[in-house]
Amino acid sequence: MNRTATIPLTVFLALSALQSGSALAQRPSASRAVAQRTEAIVASFNKSKHAIKERHGVRVEKYKEVRSEPVIKSDPREYSGSYEAPDNGAALEIQVDANGNVVGTGYERLDDDASVFRKVTLRNAKIEGVLLTATKVYQNGATEPLEGVFIRKTSFESPTDKGTTTFGLGAVGPERIVDGNTVDKVFYERKP
Repeated sequence: MNRTATIPLTVFLALSALQSGSALAQRPSASRAVAQRTEAIVASFNKSKHAIKERHGVRVEKYKEVRSEPVIKSDPREYSGSYEAPDNGAALEIQVDANGNVVGTGYERLDDDASVFRKVTLRNAKIEGVLLTATKVYQNGATEPLEGVFIRKTSFESPTDKGTTTFGLGAVGPERIVDGNTVDKVFYERKP
């Protein structure tokens, strides 16, 4: 192929890629990274378990399914509010501006002792799409990353159950022990 034929072909291919509806042509790499991280966090909150045990003629069936999906709001300020994880002993109060900048405070259990709590302040907090990223700063100056996605979580107790749906912030982070269990994710349910 000669050089003059190569240039028009290259221009045609570049224009085709830009005009196509492909995600790669429309999303910068930072947005792709946010989308991938969002998908990974949402997937970590999905669960499906169905077990049947039969012993001495008695059949015991256990069923639990949790489906999570990201909740995209047209105005990031709609994510503002109080969120609580009562099973984990944690809470967050966040205020979001129109640009996705977040100011937040909260508390969480210090350790397995349910009577000792520590305050937390969010620093460098922002929302991109439905992904919240921040640094948790504790009273003693210690820090820890916070990543979470605003999700709608529906729990089913049987295959015919219509499900119970809640909205909140599904956050992932370092492992900690709560009530003797190792936990690396927390669901902060939005309080009315």
